[in-house]
Amino acid sequence: MKPVLHLGNGRGGPTTNKLDRRKEINYENSNTGTGVDGGSSAVGTIPAAAQNTATVQITNLSHQIISPPVVASHTWKVAVFVPGQPASSDLTALAEDGDVTGLVDLLSGHEEVLDVAAAGGPLLPGETATLEVEVRGKFNRISAVGMLVTTNDAFFGLSNFFVDPSEPVQRVMVPAWDAGTEFNSELCDFIPGPPCGNPFMRDTDGAEGFVSIHSGIHGTGDLLPNEWDWQNPVVEIAVIMN
Repeated sequence: MKPVLHLGNGRGGPTTNKLDRRKEINYENSNTGTGVDGGSSAVGTIPAAAQNTATVQITNLSHQIISPPVVASHTWKVAVFVPGQPASSDLTALAEDGDVTGLVDLLSGHEEVLDVAAAGGPLLPGETATLEVEVRGKFNRISAVGMLVTTNDAFFGLSNFFVDPSEPVQRVMVPAWDAGTEFNSELCDFIPGPPCGNPFMRDTDGAEGFVSIHSGIHGTGDLLPNEWDWQNPVVEIAVIMN
């Protein structure tokens, strides 16, 4: 059944500076920060009796650095993204610049969302981020997203994944998606991650306008495919019921 709630409306036009998107993001020193190896920062938790905790382990299978992953537990009515539909403004901020602020705030304040957790730092190739969210009753779906930072607007995305309480561990392989909000120029002028370091610069002419599976890095700009390309899936996610 298709979710009835798509968080946010797609945006066109220039980037806004909502939630101070101009703050510095440094992916050159991405080996620092907590939360990539077992840490998390939980926000928006709603205390309640008889809750279960789901441990969500996200392993980076790609050569790309991934921005701090965000995980949310929610009802079936929530869709962080919908393939074939425009990305919301807050997902756009994550997919283009790794800025999770707006998405975390939006999810945390929504009645159909129970819990939200964000890693405290980037997820490096081959490493695993471990986050925990509460699940109970109708709040039995999980979504998870994070930017592949050496791209124009690629992100890994798991949307509306059903958490089966009878399964102690569920595993799912997750692809990279194209937010469709920038043209995939592969030019460093518009890419926040190494070796580029240019966040909050947009290349929108020719953008697809909707979310779809990303076709990877082709060497049409400044990025070498043998260094930055990937083969889907880009992450493996394990959901462990506690």
